[in-house]
Amino acid sequence: MKEKYTINDLRKMVEQLRNPDTGCPWHLQQNFASITKFTLEEAYEVVDSIENNDIKGLEGELGDLLYHVLYYAELGQEQALFSFDDVIQQLAAKLTQRHPHVFGEIKLQSESEIVAAWQKQKSKERLDSHKNTVQHSALDNIPNALPALVRAAKIQQRAADVKFDFEHYKQALSKVYEEVDEVVEEADAAVIDTDKLEEELGDLLFSVVNVTRHLKQDPEQALRKANEKFEKRFRQVEVLALQNGKSLSDCSISEMESFWQEVK
Repeated sequence: MKEKYTINDLRKMVEQLRNPDTGCPWHLQQNFASITKFTLEEAYEVVDSIENNDIKGLEGELGDLLYHVLYYAELGQEQALFSFDDVIQQLAAKLTQRHPHVFGEIKLQSESEIVAAWQKQKSKERLDSHKNTVQHSALDNIPNALPALVRAAKIQQRAADVKFDFEHYKQALSKVYEEVDEVVEEADAAVIDTDKLEEELGDLLFSVVNVTRHLKQDPEQALRKANEKFEKRFRQVEVLALQNGKSLSDCSISEMESFWQEVK
């Protein structure tokens, strides 16, 4: 085994995996679409390592994610669509274009100036990418594969960038109350229209994301932390139940509430 591998060594390894004669049968069956789910898993594993402060694990997960980049580039090369070098050129161009205060002559000092310049450049890129199309939307190029909370926040921010937005978080919060009433109305109907109920629940979730955005918080991160908090407390409730000689499913509602209040 070599002492030190380079990025070019990795590229050759991926090429070998895809060799029609001597490569790996599983890898030879894959295409762009078939490995996207694995790419998402690897990205989440990177985040998981960071949140668990698992630096050694992060090293490995970043390698797995890099492998996916190399794999997509190899597929692109095989189909004469693009190469790994093209990927590098695209990235370098994007970094220099979006950071003129670092790689150019523009001087930006405050965070607000930098963010404004970033948004302006991204907007220009979107316009350029659609210059030959009939119609351009501020909502173009928001990936459908994003987690729903993340995508909702991006949609709302794009709308806000063109001034389609509430002026204050309390207006957004008022919309939440309105959506809650509409959910209750549908849920309490004599005959429940499940499609309509789903629609109203979606509107409620979308409105909550809007409040979160107005308060300059990340809705995905907020919900992840809420999940972790609930999981931690629930596990503690299970322990309390066992200490009282019961499984949680054998406890009454009042007992479970008592355990819940204790762990809080």
